[in-house]
Amino acid sequence: MTAQIPRPLVARRSSACSVVPSPRTTLHSGGKTLQFQNSMAKNPRAADSRRGRPPTRRPQPRRAKAAPAASSSADIEDLAPAVPGAAAVALRAQLLRWYDAHRRDLPWRRASGGEEERAYAVWVSEVMLQQTRVPVVVSYYERWMARWPTVRSLAAATQEEVNEMWAGLGYYRRARFLLEGAKQIVEKGEFPRTASALREVRGIGDYTAGAIASIAFNEVVPVVDGNVVRVISRLYAISDNPKESSTMKRFWELAGQLVDPSRPGDFNQAMMELGATLCSKSKPGCSGCPVSSHCQALAHSLENPSVQVTDFPRVVPKAKPRSDFAAVCVVQIAQGLEEEVTDAKGHDNLFLLIKRPEEGLLAGLWEFPLLLVDESKTDLLNRRKAMDKYLNKLLSINVGRKSDVILREDVDGVDRQCQKEDDSTKLKFVNESSVESMGLTSGIRKVYNMVKAFKEKRLSISQKGQVPTRKRSRRLKQ
Repeated sequence: MTAQIPRPLVARRSSACSVVPSPRTTLHSGGKTLQFQNSMAKNPRAADSRRGRPPTRRPQPRRAKAAPAASSSADIEDLAPAVPGAAAVALRAQLLRWYDAHRRDLPWRRASGGEEERAYAVWVSEVMLQQTRVPVVVSYYERWMARWPTVRSLAAATQEEVNEMWAGLGYYRRARFLLEGAKQIVEKGEFPRTASALREVRGIGDYTAGAIASIAFNEVVPVVDGNVVRVISRLYAISDNPKESSTMKRFWELAGQLVDPSRPGDFNQAMMELGATLCSKSKPGCSGCPVSSHCQALAHSLENPSVQVTDFPRVVPKAKPRSDFAAVCVVQIAQGLEEEVTDAKGHDNLFLLIKRPEEGLLAGLWEFPLLLVDESKTDLLNRRKAMDKYLNKLLSINVGRKSDVILREDVDGVDRQCQKEDDSTKLKFVNESSVESMGLTSGIRKVYNMVKAFKEKRLSISQKGQVPTRKRSRRLKQ
C-alpha cells in the first residue's frame, strides 16, 4: 500500500542589518520621573568584574572567562549599551523577588542530589524544552528520569531505547545528542562544570551550556533563548532583526551584563520565566511585570500611541517551507500460509522497517520503505512503479502489478542480507506491538494509523459477509 506525504524542509536566510542604540527616554508617571538611559559602552564587560556577596546557601559563584558569543571576530563594543550599575542592581533584585514568589513548580527545579545530578536534570529538561511546550515536557521528563536517573544510566542505553522513550516529542536529533553526550561524559569520567567545558560535549550549545553551568554549578554566565530575547529586546527597545548574528551577539552581551553575580542560575531562570509568562509574544502583562520601570518598549508605547510593546522584538517572516513528496509502502509479512490475510490485530504478522542513514534528516530512525518521487509523478501508477522497483532492488522481490499481492517466496534471505557488513541499509521485521511503541516520526506514524484503520474497516466488512476474505495463493497473482 502506498501513501503520499509531504516532507517540509525549511531554508534559512540571512541579511546584513545595522544596530542602533535606543535614545534616552523620560517617562512621567504618577508624580514620578523615570529615566531610561541607553548609552554607548566603553567597556561592555565592566559589569562582569563586579562580584556580589557570597550567598549563604550556595557556593561562591564562578565568573566565566568569556561570554558564549565572544568567539566571534566582530567588535561589539559599539553595539551594546552599558547597563548603569544602580539600574542593573535594582532590576536584578526586583526580578528575583518576583521569581521567588511566582516561579512555577516544575520537576527539574526540584531535582535532588549533588551538583552532577542537578546538572543532568537541567540538561535533560533544557533539551526537551527546545521546540516543545512545558506542559508536554513534564510527563516525558518524569518518565525519562524514572528510567535513566543518572548520566551513567543513560550512557548504558541504546539508541532504540532512547528513541522509544522520546516518541511523540519530535526532533529526534535531540535524543540522539543526549545519548551521545552522555556516553562522552561517562568516558571522560566527570561531568563538565563550566560553560566552556560543557560546549565541548556533543549537542550542547551556548544556551544549554549556560543553563547547566549557571543553574547547577553557580557559574556567572548568561543564557539566551527565545524568551530572553523577547525580554531584553523590550527592556532596551531593540528593533533589529533577532535572527541576525550581530543582533544575537548583542543580546548575549546584554544578558551577560544583567546576570546576577550571586544568584546566576536563579536569575537566568527568572528571565526565562518572565518571557514565558508575563512578557508573552502577543499579550504582555506589563501591569504586573516586576521590571516594567526599566522597560524602554513600554516607555515608548506610553509616549507614542503608534508604538506597541509587542513591536519588540521584530517579527521576522518565516521562510516558506519546501514540500517534498514521498511514496511509502507498508510491507506486512504473514507467518502462516493458510491464514486469512485480513487480521486487524496483526497476529503473527511482521512489518518491514528500514533504518535511515546515521547522518542527515531524521538520522538513525526506523521507517517503512520510503522513497522520494517527483511532484509530477505522484499519481498512483507512478508511485507503485517506483516502489516496486525500490523493493525489488532492496529485497530482490518482484512485487508485480498489484500492491496487495502476497508472495510465498522464502524471505529468510532478507535476514542474511541485513547482516552484510558492506550493506549500509539496515532492515528488520517487527510485530505490531513493537510498531505501536517504537519511536517513529509523525509522518510514518500517520501512515501506520491509516493502514491500521483500513485493515480494521476491511475486517469489519468481511465479517458482515459483504466481501469475502482473500486466502493466500501458492503462486504470485499477476
